[in-house]
Amino acid sequence: MFIQNSTYTNTVGQFMHKVYALMCIGLLTTACTAYFLFAQEQLLIGLLEAPFLMYGLFFAQIGLVIFLASAINRISYVTAAVTFFAYSVLVGITLTPIFLIYTMSSIGVTFGITAGMFGSMALYGYYTNTDLSKLGSILLMGLYGLIIAMLVNLYFQSSQMEYIISFVGVVVFTLLTAYDVQKIKLIASQMEYDPSVDMGERTNKVAILGALTLYLDFLNLFLYLLRFMGKKRR
Repeated sequence: MFIQNSTYTNTVGQFMHKVYALMCIGLLTTACTAYFLFAQEQLLIGLLEAPFLMYGLFFAQIGLVIFLASAINRISYVTAAVTFFAYSVLVGITLTPIFLIYTMSSIGVTFGITAGMFGSMALYGYYTNTDLSKLGSILLMGLYGLIIAMLVNLYFQSSQMEYIISFVGVVVFTLLTAYDVQKIKLIASQMEYDPSVDMGERTNKVAILGALTLYLDFLNLFLYLLRFMGKKRR
């Protein structure tokens, strides 16, 4: 049960605002990077003609996430922030091809719907008194299942299986949004009442990790919804 008093609410609320702000800046960085690259025809052609570069960027993204999660206690806030925004730029580069596959209007509509779903689940996760921690293991299994199913479908190339994967992905990341928001809120409350925690540098770094978590929830929810709602270019 969460302790509800004005000081607690204000402190945790400020922390969550910081997390959301960082997440939004990260998403904006990704969107601007993707759109800028899409507008640079020669750069885009060069990128698409270098598949090994795309694979390299993808593995670099994984490396940055692993580095940020594992080294957060050893690095400074500035290093953590730079790593997060470098990751956002790399994601923007690798997402650029969606502008070639789907129309701009359908991308915009899907983004708006994603924002609405994400916002609703974030509010639920923040204000609900229901303990969502029990969902953790179930959602983790769902993520593993998604990864395995996507790898299998790379071989079978089944459109029906792709729709099923997309549906499961939407469900998993919708629930993950509420689960992660509640988890981040709980972490914030624990830091507030722990006198050993530096409420400056440490909380800023934890906010970066929280922003990365919600960034990934939003991004994956958007991509899975786009498979359903995206109108492909002819």
